[in-house]
Amino acid sequence: MSMPRIAPLEPPYDIDLEQAFARIMPPGMPPLTLFRTQAHNKRVLMRMFAGNLLDKGEISLRERELLILRTCARCGSEYEWGVHVTLFAARAGLSKEDIAATLSDAPVSSALSASEILLLKAVDELHATSSITHALWEKLEQHFSQAQLLEIISLVGSYHTVSFVTNAARIELETFAARFAQYQ
Repeated sequence: MSMPRIAPLEPPYDIDLEQAFARIMPPGMPPLTLFRTQAHNKRVLMRMFAGNLLDKGEISLRERELLILRTCARCGSEYEWGVHVTLFAARAGLSKEDIAATLSDAPVSSALSASEILLLKAVDELHATSSITHALWEKLEQHFSQAQLLEIISLVGSYHTVSFVTNAARIELETFAARFAQYQ
């Protein structure tokens, strides 16, 4: 990746940023480069924090992380994909094969369940067409409620935005984060 287009802010941070970072980051972990970059526009950063879907929602943690990983992989956001692999994959119960499936053109060969494969297909269709075909929607409805389907769509959209930021601003990869090559 080339040089970042927007340098991340460095400490000391003003009190508002310090408090916002403390609310979102695990104790003892410095703010992510993405957050320090977004901090150049506090309004955008705070809205991103306010609108994140990382709380307990209508879908499981495992389903959420599969959706995020597939979305980031499809968008080519190694930054966000790697952060989520490192910080959430184990807690979500994702195996190395499950993670690799998020990068694969043919995830059906993975150990994912039928409903999880449908989630990856939903990401693919949303990514390619900004919609979901009637045929796939009918299959999704067999596994997911309307509330869950809305969360799925919103989550994919949110991580498209995150991917746009990481890619367009050329945010440097976190040193601790996984890399695509580790799972291909």
